[in-house]
Amino acid sequence: MGKYVLKRVILALVTAFIILSLTFILMHLLPFTKPVGNDNAQFSYYMKQVALGYVYDRRIETPALGELLWHYEDSTKVNHYFYEVPVMTQYVRWLGNIVTKWDWGASVSIAPELSASTIINQRLWISVSVNIISVIIAVPIGIAFGVWAALKKNKPTDHIISTSVMIFISVPSFVLITFIMLIFCYNLSWLPTQWPTNSANVTQRILGYIVPVFCLSFGSICGYCRFTRAELCEVMSSEYLLLARTKGLTKSQSILRHALRNAMVPIVPSILAEFIGIFGGSMILEQLYGIPGIGSLFVTAISAKDYNVLFVDMAIFTTMGLLASVILDISYGFIDPRIRMGAKK
Repeated sequence: MGKYVLKRVILALVTAFIILSLTFILMHLLPFTKPVGNDNAQFSYYMKQVALGYVYDRRIETPALGELLWHYEDSTKVNHYFYEVPVMTQYVRWLGNIVTKWDWGASVSIAPELSASTIINQRLWISVSVNIISVIIAVPIGIAFGVWAALKKNKPTDHIISTSVMIFISVPSFVLITFIMLIFCYNLSWLPTQWPTNSANVTQRILGYIVPVFCLSFGSICGYCRFTRAELCEVMSSEYLLLARTKGLTKSQSILRHALRNAMVPIVPSILAEFIGIFGGSMILEQLYGIPGIGSLFVTAISAKDYNVLFVDMAIFTTMGLLASVILDISYGFIDPRIRMGAKK
């Protein structure tokens, strides 16, 4: 099992390296994005690019280096002619900057004075906290409703739960948040209309979580309920569970000891997959509710053509997705001892 885990981790790292490398090369094949701000701010940005090895700084105009990005004459009357370094040379220097300095580049337009990794660090925890709370709420509620529906199979309770799930699961999260904000934020004024700022009091900041958490967890609850009911109904009709009942186990004992545990084998991996799914789906919600997370930052970086910030943002999503896939594979062995990689035959 240890050898298998090590192989999966190495494979995930190699996959992440390939994805990020291709993303970097494709992004830097796009036209160079010139910074915003006054001449001093632009000069500071270009000099940072020179230090990173992405831009040439020449004292005379050199057409052989390609298109002139910008010309600037500093306070000492020294001319600076900036040209873009070839993409593959940038790629090699990019790898060196990450390994030696952990420098992922600077923002072009969102926050020109900050590095891209700093901007991500300032926003990452907000997105992660909203999504983790959503999963913590959705998992037990969804599984509980699924178990309840399975135990009441083909009865009015089951029909009510199943019908409600089919109706509510069809409602997109961005449509749901629109109605929730309209009713509870604007009409009733019970909840904040936008994500509270850092200066808001504790009560307002707690209330600010209600709208996004509810909208993100709502669809997940319906998904877990439907999936749990289907898996549990299938397990409960299996022969080994009928044998357990004939040997004297009560219905609750057979469900808790055998049925539920076997039904959880496909359910637990779906929890990890759902977390990554809502993490990506929270981009729209963050934009609508004004949440300063990495989801809304992704959209902002695309609009502003801030490719350095966009790249680091994509790196976070890629890494989390690959990490979740590793944890997902490992989780099978812990849930069901029969599924063990590397065991002796």
